Amino acid sequence: MAPSSVRWYFNLSKWSPTYQELLLATACIQPEEKLRLGKFVFKKDFKSSLIGRLMMRKFVSESCGLNYAALRFSRQEKGRPGLETPEKVSFNVSHHGDYTVLAGELGDALLGVDVMKLEYTGGKPLSEFFRIMNRNFSTLEWRQIYAPKSPAEQLNMFCRLWALKESYTKAIGLGITMKLSEISFKISSPLTKERFTCDSKLFVDGEELTGWAFHEVLLDDFHCVAVATDRPVDEVQFKELDFSELVRNAEAFQPPDESYCLDYFKKAEKPC
Repeated sequence: MAPSSVRWYFNLSKWSPTYQELLLATACIQPEEKLRLGKFVFKKDFKSSLIGRLMMRKFVSESCGLNYAALRFSRQEKGRPGLETPEKVSFNVSHHGDYTVLAGELGDALLGVDVMKLEYTGGKPLSEFFRIMNRNFSTLEWRQIYAPKSPAEQLNMFCRLWALKESYTKAIGLGITMKLSEISFKISSPLTKERFTCDSKLFVDGEELTGWAFHEVLLDDFHCVAVATDRPVDEVQFKELDFSELVRNAEAFQPPDESYCLDYFKKAEKPC
């Protein structure tokens, strides 16, 4: 029996696709998706988006018992991917750093996920970056960011809060188009790799928002994940997928395109 809730992650740093793997993977996504991916300049962006598409297709096919090749995804309002058929299923994908992640639920739920690499590569001093980002966080959140003394700890808290905000705004379908300072998270417990942290609270315009669950975890020492949902769900542990498991039972939409795959190997490596 297919699980009603899934949490998956794929470590992109472990996957250097072979030519044959690319032929298979790019034949198993819709033609319009393939065109969109082909516009990426860097290999890493191409890989992370490709894996996200394969994750969505695997989840919906297995959880809903639907034919893999019959599934059709389209861009909904705000650009969020969704099914063209009215199946009661919710899913969301995120990628950053070394990971692509998916959260999925059977049923009609609001659901958002965000993964963040705990790093800053902007070039400006961290204090200047924080000044520029000031309007995106509440006074409470800035107190939590500045509470640790070391810059690394401050950055970790910044990234954690950003992941929580992204997970919630993605769940409600607004993304970061809404005024982020109006949503404020209160952190109570540290993040760990061993178990979920589930006691962070959300305040909207100063009032605590009840009826939502926020599950957070570290995938490793450098990546945090936040999942937001509007219904009570069990704490489903994140499971790592490798490429062979990801494409198990996959079906091609079209014949493999050798020239398209060769173009991938001409793409640049993303600078660190």
